[in-house]
Amino acid sequence: MRKHKQLEELVRKLKKAAIENNAPVWRKIARELEKPTRLRREVNIFKIDRYGREGEIIVVPGKVLGVGELSKKLTVAAYRFSEKARKKILSNGKIVEIEELLKKNPKGTNIRIIA
Repeated sequence: MRKHKQLEELVRKLKKAAIENNAPVWRKIARELEKPTRLRREVNIFKIDRYGREGEIIVVPGKVLGVGELSKKLTVAAYRFSEKARKKILSNGKIVEIEELLKKNPKGTNIRIIA
């Protein structure tokens, strides 16, 4: 499946989950992902480290970049990761796909959106 079609499918699932589970966090993430690529969020690891709390689930509705260090054990979900960011997060935390997170946590509890 092409990336564009995958993104459309993800947005559809997020919107559906928001309605079915009364979880506005998924609607917010879907809206961010619907934006054109050039307007989509890019967040560096230092920002995730600054605003994330130990053990928390962080969602970036866009791309995670590798500037900075991750000093806390966090679970990070994003649409895309740079290779450098992926390595840094995995050294201290965990990476999950947004769709996987949606299946595990349909109510959207304990999620912090960093955009």
